[in-house]
Amino acid sequence: MPANFEQEVEELNGLLDQTEDPRECYAAVCECIQKHREAGEAIPEDLQRLQQVVLTECLAESQGR
Repeated sequence: MPANFEQEVEELNGLLDQTEDPRECYAAVCECIQKHREAGEAIPEDLQRLQQVVLTECLAESQGR
């Protein structure tokens, strides 16, 4: 994985730690993925996994867990 992907994943993880609202984090992760898709770049597995984790957190919070 290129260094810029690693840095982006670290920044997104930092955002997860800083914010109370997982929807904000999910939006940031989706925006990052979309940016790479538009550039024609492959999406690293770490970023895809992070998207799934944040989505799971969003769903759990919406169900009051």
